[in-house]
Amino acid sequence: MAVGDIFGVNRRVERASVFAAIAALAAFTPALGVAAAVPFLGGAGLFLFGIRDGEWFETLALPGDREADRLYGVAAFAIALAGLAAFASVPRVPLPAGAFAAAALAVGGGRLGRAVVRGRSADEFPLVAGYLVGGTAAAIAGQIVVGIASADSVAVAPIVPSLPAFAFLASIGALTAALVRSLVYARDAHITVIVVAFVAWGFTALDPAVSAVGIVAGLGVTVALGYVSYALGTASVPGMLTGVLFALLTVVLGGVGWFLTLIAFYSVGALATKYRFEEKIDRGIAQENEGARGTGNVLANSAVALVALLGFAATGHVDAPPAAFAFAFAGAFATALADTLSSEVGGLFDRPRLITTLRGVDPGTDGAVTWQGELAGLAGATLVGGIAAVGLPLGDPLTGGVVVVLAGVVGMTVDSVLGALVEGGRVGNQGVNFLATLSGAIVALGVGVPLG
Repeated sequence: MAVGDIFGVNRRVERASVFAAIAALAAFTPALGVAAAVPFLGGAGLFLFGIRDGEWFETLALPGDREADRLYGVAAFAIALAGLAAFASVPRVPLPAGAFAAAALAVGGGRLGRAVVRGRSADEFPLVAGYLVGGTAAAIAGQIVVGIASADSVAVAPIVPSLPAFAFLASIGALTAALVRSLVYARDAHITVIVVAFVAWGFTALDPAVSAVGIVAGLGVTVALGYVSYALGTASVPGMLTGVLFALLTVVLGGVGWFLTLIAFYSVGALATKYRFEEKIDRGIAQENEGARGTGNVLANSAVALVALLGFAATGHVDAPPAAFAFAFAGAFATALADTLSSEVGGLFDRPRLITTLRGVDPGTDGAVTWQGELAGLAGATLVGGIAAVGLPLGDPLTGGVVVVLAGVVGMTVDSVLGALVEGGRVGNQGVNFLATLSGAIVALGVGVPLG
């Protein structure tokens, strides 16, 4: 490594260490009370007006800061934390101090973890892993400090039962921060920490029951699956982070049956995308980005199911039957897998027909179907229906499974019809996928709940 590179690495670590130190102040919110925002505001003033040049300026300056001769990047981070500290310390405002500390340290610790790894590797996956490990560890530590500071004594023993919940919130915060950073706000830590704080706030209000076994199993399984998806090229880094985040939520908030329903779509869909991929390239129907699905694709197929999952987790707070959310979750994923298999398998066969007119069209035409693709789609819907019938609270397993299969086939058909009628104009492929999964969820909910 050249001398210049070494200095660059050292400066990145030093800069990230300052961000982490500022974030660490969030853990002392209970002790500072209504004055919790003061240290952050003092730091912001120092960065904006006290450090205008010299070694510290060069260390902390982001590219835009040097042009303005102001440390706007780190100052903005401190100001954002000051605003969140005010919310967390003012009476009757429901932002818990623990959620604030988790959000702040998920971002600050994540930046430090990434900077440390950057000294050894420039590959994106290790950098993201460093961000997640650093952010999660720091967020757990911050919540422990908040718990001790909020208690009547400094004993650690009462904190132990809360560790699984701390680990869950920390991992969700770190994953959200890494995802936001990878998508749009690589240098804007102040925006990232605000987003993460509101996410942490929401999950604290949801107050899910998190067991030690559940969080350890969830983290182990989802991280392993995330690595496999990235290594096999079935997901980009943002797509991997989105999938891991959703999978972790599914394991912890839903359980094994919900996770297996989700993983049926993720794994089988990914394999179908890679199946005879070179031939799909030749036919012009291959998934873009070499088959690696990004965040937009994952969300288009999973957003409806995610809402259903959160609704199920909130059944203790809302007057709604758990089966309603289970049917919507399964119906959305039955549609997603049916549609994926229909297009990935059906596109390999000649003589497709447009679903609205049944006239012959070229392979890859939006709204084109083949009988082989429809059969593959039915198989996908049946797979999800079978898993959901056993693992989800659908009432009678046979009736529930049949309803989910029906919803998947209807959703797959809606996708094809929308593809023929509106795709390519104002509504893109991801919009069509979202509407199709929504229709599958509505069918499953509308038919399944009355029958249950």
